[in-house]
Formats: sequence, structure tokens, C-alpha cells
Amino acid sequence: MIRLGVPSKGRLMEQTFDWFASRGVALSRSISDREYAGRVEGAEGVSLVLLSAGEIPRELAAGRIELGVTGTDLVREKLAGWRSDVAEIAPMGFGHADLILAVPECWRDCEDLDDFASIARDFRAVHGFRLRIATKYHRLVRAWLAHHEVADYQLVDSQGATEGTVANQTAEAVADITSSGETLRANNLKILGEEPILRSQATLFANRAALGDVRPFLAQLGVAN
Repeated sequence: MIRLGVPSKGRLMEQTFDWFASRGVALSRSISDREYAGRVEGAEGVSLVLLSAGEIPRELAAGRIELGVTGTDLVREKLAGWRSDVAEIAPMGFGHADLILAVPECWRDCEDLDDFASIARDFRAVHGFRLRIATKYHRLVRAWLAHHEVADYQLVDSQGATEGTVANQTAEAVADITSSGETLRANNLKILGEEPILRSQATLFANRAALGDVRPFLAQLGVAN
């Protein structure tokens, strides 16, 4: 039995259901919203498991599900060796968002990463501690800043309203996912004029060890890997 994990609620679940329906496979959740299982029609030997998008990378890597739909940002953040654990099967064309670095709008002289690096050095010299970046994407942000040789910063964990941490004076900058930038602008933040840290979208992934088992189903969907 192939276990397919999909987001358990909201627009991401609905769009996932629509994506599969357009390929002849009907997914539906159980009558009760409290049950985290559902039905699959149009495909033999496939069962549906409803999970939070953040749980799906872990379940895929552990082999507890063979296929899963989640954001590329979550897979790359949560799985250090993601390429050895999972295979990226198909981008699904929805759930688009960019992981970006944003700073206060009032930082007039900060327009790109070189400016940011200079400000971070000066900040440490003046304040005696490193500039704080609030994020829940520690792995991705750290790797990106290291690639660009930015060193004078510290990451502070934020699992809630990251864009509010600057106003609350618990961080000087934020690194977060955004689709439109409206919430950042509402909090007087601006995105640095660089390519985003990561462009993310909903993607169908497979457990790499299970690729042989899932290929017939992927071929049925028209996304054979």
C-alpha cells in the first residue's frame, strides 16, 4: 500500500485535492474533521494520510509515507540531507512563496546584502552584540548568509508572527516566507533587493527508497520520475 501524505486543512489541502483530481484521482477527507485519514478514488493501492505540511518532510524521510505534498522550503529546512532521503517529483504550481531577508524601512542606506553586511559589522561594534535576525528557517538562512560571506549576525528563533519581532525589539531584521510582501510592508519592513533565499511552492515528493514502488502511480499521474 502506498501512503500519500497531504496537508490536512486549508487552501493548501484544497489545491492539492484539485491537482490530483485534474489527473483522474479523487482525494477526500473523512466526514469528521477530527480524523486524519481520507479516501482515494481512481487509484489502486493508495491510501490517504492527512498531516500538517510541516510534518510531511519528517514522515517522508522516515519512510512512514511513500509520497507527500509539502513546500520545498519545509523539505530543505527540516531535512539536512534531503537529497539522499527524498526525491522531488513534481512542482504543483501553487503555494508559491519566497524566503526573503527584510529590514526596517527606515534603514535608508540598506538596499542590498553588501549594505546589510556593513550595517551588521557596525552594529556589533556599537552595541557589543551581533545583529539579530528572527526566523524559523535557521538552516536555509545560515547557509545563504555564509555563501554571501555575511558573519556578524545571530539567528533568533521565531515560530509566531516573525514580522512583528522588529517592532517588539526582539530582532533587528527578519527572514521569513512571503507571497505578496503586504504583511512586511504593514510592519514597516522592506525586502532587500536580492534574489530570495529560496523560491518555494507546493511540490510532490517521494521517499527515495520507495521510488520503485510508487513509479506506477506516478506514471498514472503523468509525472513519472
